[in-house]
Amino acid sequence: MGKNTLIGIIICVTTTLLSIEISKYIGIELLKLGKNPVSPIIIAIILGSLLGNNIKKIDNYNNGFAFSIKYLLKLGIIFLGIRLSISDILLYGSQGLLVIIPCIVISILIVKNLRGYFQVSDNLSLLIAVGTSICGATAIVALAPAINAKKEEISYAIANITIFGLLAMFLYPLLAHIIFNDNSLHVGLFLGTAIHETAQVAGSGIIYSEQFQNPSVLDISTVIKLVRNTMMVFVIPLLAYLAKEKSNDDNNKIYITSIFPYFIIGFLAFGLIRTIGDQFVFQSGSEIWNNFIYYIKYSAEILLITAMSAVGFNTKLSRFKNLGLKPFYLGFIAALSVGVVSFIVIYFLV
Repeated sequence: MGKNTLIGIIICVTTTLLSIEISKYIGIELLKLGKNPVSPIIIAIILGSLLGNNIKKIDNYNNGFAFSIKYLLKLGIIFLGIRLSISDILLYGSQGLLVIIPCIVISILIVKNLRGYFQVSDNLSLLIAVGTSICGATAIVALAPAINAKKEEISYAIANITIFGLLAMFLYPLLAHIIFNDNSLHVGLFLGTAIHETAQVAGSGIIYSEQFQNPSVLDISTVIKLVRNTMMVFVIPLLAYLAKEKSNDDNNKIYITSIFPYFIIGFLAFGLIRTIGDQFVFQSGSEIWNNFIYYIKYSAEILLITAMSAVGFNTKLSRFKNLGLKPFYLGFIAALSVGVVSFIVIYFLV
């Protein structure tokens, strides 16, 4: 790990600690409330974005920001597994498939059929579709080589899911609270299926949990998003195959091992540890066991806030200046379609 990478990580951690203190100050000192009305996640993203877009030499530490998004985020999600038993994970995951599959299928079909109207290339429309419906930039980067996507197309697609995903992360927790009347399962399903990136889903789950004192929403939305991430294993090879059939190109094969989200195994492992610990190893109320769970949960929250501060540092407004509007219209419709389909399925079928 290089010096600048380490400095970048330290900057993210410092921003995280500062965001937590600002959140406490707003809630306790300024507004005299017992609970912070503004999540540290929101403050971390705003601070990161302000600093990242106004300090000239901050780009020297981009590797540290990328490390935080790629590794600290995944470690935080792995630690979230301690909040749930294996039975909870399997239960929520199976219920999530009922919502996940329609969201993916309908979103891809809508984008596919509207790409001609908005004069968006086949490759760019596919990247927008998988990024919106499955797991954001990870799905985009996984599919791009297999369809010979251009760098500009990749940038457009990632810009789409960044903008609309961040908007959804801030707006959907409140919207879900109003629509689903604080039903933990319904809210968790909605946040886990309607928001694009894993980091954004985790952020929205924390925002909801802190704003409405319902921590189970973070657990459920995380499980749903991880199940949704595994759909890459099925959807991306299929789309790559169909694209190659159309272009008669046999190059750039996709291997399942290269796109499988392995950190899900860590999440399940911590769920298993929680299950075994609760039932077989430690007696209920064991101080050692309860402290272990507390510190893992707290570490998960710190890691996720740190990753979201890195998202703020990595969101450069200059990247969006020269992008055309038509792909964003298509991206907006794709993002909206996922949210609408998610709401309809949850409201009428779950």
